[in-house]
Amino acid sequence: MALSVNTMKQAPVPQPAPASYVVRNQSYWKRNLAVCVFGSFTTLVSLSMLLPFLPLYVAQLGAKSPAAVVQWSGVAFGATFFGTAITAPVWGRLADRFGRKPMLVRAAIGMAVVMSLIGVAHNVAELVTLRLIAGLVGGYASASIVMIGTQAPRERAGWALGVLSTGALSGNLIGPLIGGFLPDLVGIRGTFFVGGAMIAVAAAATIFLVREDFDRHADTKPSAHSAGAHNPAAHRLLIGVLLITAMMVLFANMSIEPIITVYVGQLGVPHEHLARMAGIIMAAAAFGSMLTAPRLGALADRIGSWNVIIGCLAVTGLVMLPQAFVTQWWQLALLRGLMGMTIAGLLPSIAKMVRHLVDESHSGKTLGYLQSAQFSGQVIGPLVGGQIGAHVGIHQVFFVTGTLLVLCAGLNYWVHKRDA
Repeated sequence: MALSVNTMKQAPVPQPAPASYVVRNQSYWKRNLAVCVFGSFTTLVSLSMLLPFLPLYVAQLGAKSPAAVVQWSGVAFGATFFGTAITAPVWGRLADRFGRKPMLVRAAIGMAVVMSLIGVAHNVAELVTLRLIAGLVGGYASASIVMIGTQAPRERAGWALGVLSTGALSGNLIGPLIGGFLPDLVGIRGTFFVGGAMIAVAAAATIFLVREDFDRHADTKPSAHSAGAHNPAAHRLLIGVLLITAMMVLFANMSIEPIITVYVGQLGVPHEHLARMAGIIMAAAAFGSMLTAPRLGALADRIGSWNVIIGCLAVTGLVMLPQAFVTQWWQLALLRGLMGMTIAGLLPSIAKMVRHLVDESHSGKTLGYLQSAQFSGQVIGPLVGGQIGAHVGIHQVFFVTGTLLVLCAGLNYWVHKRDA
């Protein structure tokens, strides 16, 4: 009897699986969303407020001819987006390994320092280099998408990413307005110090208010259900199409930006009012997006991201076409505002879809690639639009962009039905 008792082995008690990253952070994500909206707004205000006076600063730094001023202004403006496109996947991968909050803190502190250094640049080369470094080390808005995209519950992710998009759009809208009068108060160089201070406030808010429960051992391993629907390799085609779509969204939005002032001039606007009317038209798209981004994000939560992506692509492509036939500047402003309302549902829905297709342990890296695709479109769009407008005609920019968006809608419909 004693022998039988000794030989009986007690079965090990199974240990419960650790809670997922989303579950552990479910009490933090709303507060983190509020901080990320503020930080994205602040950093993008600081980055975009130089638009009205960038040519003046370039001339102040030594550019002599008008052609040189235009050329170096374009290079300096695009350098930040180029830098972010390069490093966004790297920062996303590090977010998967070390947590999302460290990436937010890194971006905020890095941008605060570099923005202040731009105010003491000695020549145009230093300005371009510092703008490039701002993109390489910065990317607060991109890091925010990674954090909120991975923390928000799946059924609320579309709404949360839409709200976050509103903060970024608001920053891009208000930044140039602030940049129009701030240099008169503090000087051009002083404006960069103000921008650096604003980002420093966002950095402090991120450090002290953002909460994250990150378990490096558990959160860097694929979850138990990742072998099927959440395996990135299983949905490589879907993710590839979504990355192309994200690039096309920014391509479409930015393709007309370099030549919009010229187009407004062709509509009969007096020369002395060109800059103001062009600014209103540029702002119309951002304002329209602000109105609908959270609503379309919430709609994606209800009816599915694919439906919103396909519908918004098709409608936006169709809205691009009548912009080539306007006869008054206000007609263009209304159509750009309508385009902003329809295009606003795309990026939150794409990010939500990407998040659903990959395992939590790979979400930061994949969302980083998504950010890289977006900023690539922001760089390529003005370049292609400018070339088409210069060599073929401004009206053809709208035709080409609208056609590409409709074709992209068809591509998304095909891969959606193929995967269904």
